[in-house]
Amino acid sequence: MSKQVRNVTNQRYVSRFHRKKRIRRTLGGSVEVPRMNVFRSDNHFIVQFIDDVAGHTMLQCSTMQKELKGKIKANVEGAKKMGKFCAEAAGKKNIKKVVFDRNGYKYHGSMKALADSAREAGLEF
Repeated sequence: MSKQVRNVTNQRYVSRFHRKKRIRRTLGGSVEVPRMNVFRSDNHFIVQFIDDVAGHTMLQCSTMQKELKGKIKANVEGAKKMGKFCAEAAGKKNIKKVVFDRNGYKYHGSMKALADSAREAGLEF
């Protein structure tokens, strides 16, 4: 088991970590098709568009940004708004196609809502 997870006793976090590692073996982003990484906490969403070749973040959207602070919660309705906001921000940076990285979270509920609303707003993945 990895050093990051060794002291965690909650099986939910351990399982997510292993799913994340398994997913990341096959996913990768580039300048043309960045990786759309989604992190979900109890209160916030953080979405990053990452170029893995260069190793830097091209764009980051978060519920803690000035224009979104206090308007979006970490639930299904908030995920829909966040997906739309991120897709519009990516469009301004000329990002049309992405690789969706769910970061070890199961693809249902808020994760599915965020992905679906990003697709409806114009992102392809």
